Amino acid sequence: MSTSQRRLAIAAASAVGLLFLSACTSGPGSSAAPTSTTVPSDQRLENVRPDLPDGRVIGVGTVLDVAGDVQLCMGAIRESYPPQCSGVPLDDWSWEGVEGSESSGETTWGAYAVYATFDGERLTNTDVPIMLALYDPIAPEDPTGGVDGATPSDELTRIHDDISARLGEEALALRTDRGYVWLSVVWDDGSMQDAVDAEYGDDVVIVTSALREID
Repeated sequence: MSTSQRRLAIAAASAVGLLFLSACTSGPGSSAAPTSTTVPSDQRLENVRPDLPDGRVIGVGTVLDVAGDVQLCMGAIRESYPPQCSGVPLDDWSWEGVEGSESSGETTWGAYAVYATFDGERLTNTDVPIMLALYDPIAPEDPTGGVDGATPSDELTRIHDDISARLGEEALALRTDRGYVWLSVVWDDGSMQDAVDAEYGDDVVIVTSALREID
C-alpha cells in the first residue's frame, strides 16, 4: 500500500467511525457547566452503564495489532507511522485471509467494519471483516430531524468542557455544531442520552453510539 493509500485508509476509518462527529474531546477552555443537582449520582453521565447488546454489533474503524495486542479504534487516530490509537480490545482476531492491512515492525493495522459481540469492555470478533474501502453503510438518521438547536453558544461551550472533563477518553469524539453538543461513545442503548437529557435538558446534547446492534 502506498503512503497516499495508507493515509486515505486511516482517514476513511476516522470519518466513517465518527459518523456525524469529526473532532475529538479537546475544545475551547471554559469553566465547567453547572449540572443538575437533582440527578442521583448513579444516574449521572459518568456513572451510567448502558445495558449490553444481546447479539452482534458492528463497529467501523482501525484495527491495530501491536505484537498480538489487538484493538478496534473508533475514535481519533494519531497519524504517526505506524499509527497509534486508544481503542476497545478485540479478541479472536486473525489477519489470515484479510486484505487491506499494512505492517511495520510488530505493528499491523487496517481499516475495517468489524462484526463482534461486546461485553462492555472487550469485543470478540465473530465474522470476516469488511475493508472500509468496500463497506457501504446505510447513512444513519439525523437524531435532530434536521432542526438546529436553540442553546446559546457560550452554554454549549461550558457543557462541552464539563462532559470532556468528566468522561475523558470515554468520549470518542465531542464537539459543538448546529446548536448542540455532539458526543460519540463506544456503546449506548439510550441510557447515556437519558442521562444528558436529565442533567442538561432535552435537545442540548446528542449522544451517538459507535457500535451498532445488528442482531
